[in-house]
Amino acid sequence: MRPGAVVLGGDYQGLGIVRSLGRQGVPVVVVDDERSVAAASRWTTRSVRVRSLRGDEDVLAALSGLSALSGLAGLSGLGGPDGWVVFPTRDENVAALSRHRSALRSAGWRIPAPQWDCVRVAWDKRETYRLARKLGVPSPRTWFPLDEDDLDEVDLSAPVIVKPAIKENFFYATRAKAWRADTRPALRRHFARAASIVPPGEILVQEMIPGDGQYSYCAFVRDGAVVADMTVRRTRQHPSDFGRASTFVQTVALPGLTAPSLVFLREIGYYGLVEVEYKRDPRDGEFKLLDVNARTWGYHTLGRAAGVDFPWLLFRDQLGEPVAPASGRAGVSWIRVATDLPNAALDIRARRMRPGDYLRTLRGIDTEAVFSWRDPLPGLYEVALLPYLAVKRGL
Repeated sequence: MRPGAVVLGGDYQGLGIVRSLGRQGVPVVVVDDERSVAAASRWTTRSVRVRSLRGDEDVLAALSGLSALSGLAGLSGLGGPDGWVVFPTRDENVAALSRHRSALRSAGWRIPAPQWDCVRVAWDKRETYRLARKLGVPSPRTWFPLDEDDLDEVDLSAPVIVKPAIKENFFYATRAKAWRADTRPALRRHFARAASIVPPGEILVQEMIPGDGQYSYCAFVRDGAVVADMTVRRTRQHPSDFGRASTFVQTVALPGLTAPSLVFLREIGYYGLVEVEYKRDPRDGEFKLLDVNARTWGYHTLGRAAGVDFPWLLFRDQLGEPVAPASGRAGVSWIRVATDLPNAALDIRARRMRPGDYLRTLRGIDTEAVFSWRDPLPGLYEVALLPYLAVKRGL
């Protein structure tokens, strides 16, 4: 028997990992610090609720508790956690696993997160943009102010955004990804507000690229080479301005994103699943790097519909089993109805979108984030959870 997997976080992203591995007969334990849809899946072997998964000690305590669970050994032919693969779904969990990678591997866990020297470049956006600039990978102009006096250096000939270098420290306090500033008073106001939440050195000011041309290069990378990949256009997101999560995504043929992504990932010696986010700048036509997510991403189940089952490939690779190269085919679509519909209603009301244009995108959807005829309970559970999720984290 193969060993099993532990999924940290049971939202729709975690549900996708559960379904990917469960279909292959892999026992999967879901660990979460909130009510989540993955617990209702037919392929979840066991669901464990913990107090928190935000800090390093929380993650270590959760895995230590799993090792002691009676019956865990019976889920796998190897016994205990030996050989089990841990899948993180949040950036702070990736950081925790990466920082304690050696100790966790010594305890018997398989940790697909890279070394911390690699992960910190994606974790800290100051490092991300500095490395992109060094490598010649296009990215938005970015300032790193330490105090309000440094804001005088910011070019306000076009709108800018104020955002954190380490988004988790900021997001849990604000539920926002960034704030827009069109004037210098607004810039100072947003900077002061951000400085009351995170240290000033963690605040970035970045030019706001106009338009909605958001794209991502998604891949499984090993030894500096692409094992599997797909390129997508993130057509809609929630909220519409600075989206915390995609709500409607389609695969596209855009090979030009492969080279800059690999230049960046090879430089840091990256291993594993990764989403590299870009935005096309209509002013010069360049695709500019916005973010690097060192984990599965929210819409990763689009990969399976397009012919690339990313979690399953990573699991096999962690066990030393052969992995065949794959590339996602273009023209496949993914939607998360629970956030796409209400967000579209707001956009239609604000006349940012026409009803007919929206309805046309719903024809021929290939996969939904949660609902599945083969595994219907998570979809029903999500409906019941909507009020809870709206209060807990705005969906």
